[in-house]
Amino acid sequence: MGLYVTLGVSYWWWLARRHGASTGGTMRAVGFTDFGGPEVMQILELPQPQPGPGQVRIKVAAAAVNPADLNIRSGVARRKYPNAFPLSDGYVVGGDAAGVVDAVGEGVRPELAVGTEVIAVLPTRKTEGAQAEYVVAPAESVVRAPAGADPIAASTLLMNALTARMALDALHLAPGQTVAVTGAAGAVGGYAVQLARADGVTVIADASDRDRDLVAGFGADHIVARGAGFADHVRRIRPDGADGVIDAAGLDGAVAPAVRDGGTIASVTLHSGTTERGLRWSPVVVSTRFTDTETLTRLRDQAESGVLSLRVAKTFPAEHAAEAHRYLAAGGVRGRPVLTF
Repeated sequence: MGLYVTLGVSYWWWLARRHGASTGGTMRAVGFTDFGGPEVMQILELPQPQPGPGQVRIKVAAAAVNPADLNIRSGVARRKYPNAFPLSDGYVVGGDAAGVVDAVGEGVRPELAVGTEVIAVLPTRKTEGAQAEYVVAPAESVVRAPAGADPIAASTLLMNALTARMALDALHLAPGQTVAVTGAAGAVGGYAVQLARADGVTVIADASDRDRDLVAGFGADHIVARGAGFADHVRRIRPDGADGVIDAAGLDGAVAPAVRDGGTIASVTLHSGTTERGLRWSPVVVSTRFTDTETLTRLRDQAESGVLSLRVAKTFPAEHAAEAHRYLAAGGVRGRPVLTF
């Protein structure tokens, strides 16, 4: 598990201003011009974006690397969703950014004034991803950073916590009901456990032997072995099945027996399986709530209060993005790799 280190406000400013603020010219961005393996990742020189009405520009200090970035870079995402990833001369990936507001457009709420430490979640479309020295984002997708968190840790929050929040929302569980979570040691699964416990929901979570203490620390009520036998383990604890399942590990159809008749399965891989026994599948498309400022703010507050853990697996300078992709693709990562600028 990565460490969450509090280094103070000065560290934000040092990282964000290391290359100096600017009002024009070019910037460095992490991206690629051809789909392929990690080796295609490179530093691109791009024009600095300028904020329009309702937008803020962020001088990025840190940007998390998520599995979606690997799918985009490899071309898998474009093959599945060509309209979401139109052809471009270059691509910049990354949905999570942390840094300092350095320019604002008209109509931006006052709390996002120049100099404010912020986190943002951005769509990865063409060269508009988060892994760049400067990014422009809708003000609705930007919130103040968690107090006391350094930008490296803060950059790991929004994409994964929002995914977990949406998965829980899809299940419509009441306090005292039960959710079963796969991939509980991972970034999304870990947040799902913590958010469910904060909602008063009983959690059955999977873990390998080496991750049992980690998952127990997230607040899981019951821990079962990870893998193909997940549904059987859940049924031993809840003979009728859990009220809902969050499949963060991508077990897909194998999780169906774990949920009770009429229950819901939230899938982060967008899987839809059998509807026998009245089962409902709810694919989680996180980008549909990137502008949900209220939820982003609540997640920030929960990180600030300690309900949610900020988890950094390893840091890489932006120039070593290919290494970060290899590291994440190897599996077993607890937390998120982070690129620094």
